[in-house]
Amino acid sequence: MQEWDGPELGAWDAWTPWEAAERFAHIDVPWCVVAGWSIDLFIGEQTREHGDLEVEFLRRDHDVARGALAGFGLFTAGSGKVRALQLDEAPPSKNHQVWVLDVEAHVWRIDVMLEPGDADTWISRRDEAITAPRSFMVERDLRGVPYLAPHGSLLYKAKAARKKDKADLETCLPRMSTEARTWLRRALEDAHPGHPWVARLT
Repeated sequence: MQEWDGPELGAWDAWTPWEAAERFAHIDVPWCVVAGWSIDLFIGEQTREHGDLEVEFLRRDHDVARGALAGFGLFTAGSGKVRALQLDEAPPSKNHQVWVLDVEAHVWRIDVMLEPGDADTWISRRDEAITAPRSFMVERDLRGVPYLAPHGSLLYKAKAARKKDKADLETCLPRMSTEARTWLRRALEDAHPGHPWVARLT
């Protein structure tokens, strides 16, 4: 780590997806819960502990997200640095993570991922050649919270394929549609040729 502002990495007291949805209730731009919590929103119950909460906004809507998070500290994370953003400073184009600090409690509350898509099209932030209609990629739970569907979240999780990521795959597979499985298999073949998950999806 070359530079670190703010509290330590483990200083997370993350919001729940529903607390985040309440904060973003009055904004009119696409956003969704991603990563581990998105899997649980798809399943309909919490299946494991989550150390943080990650949500995704369009990069072009960063200022809207920032307005909804007024009063919190924003920190760009990536390239070996966690650095506080100035009030009028946009996140660097090469970084896609913004950590949100509750200044009074001195804890991290949410991790905002910045995606290069638009209102109609979801685009992978890791490989912009991988796209899909946003209506196919984003679903809502029974309380109306938007989340990235498993075929999108598992694509991101495949890169590390940690124990919890493999567990998420096995949890989701029986409930995924044929269309979702096919999309994920093809996306994995493009993003990670030879990935062992491809066989599970065939």
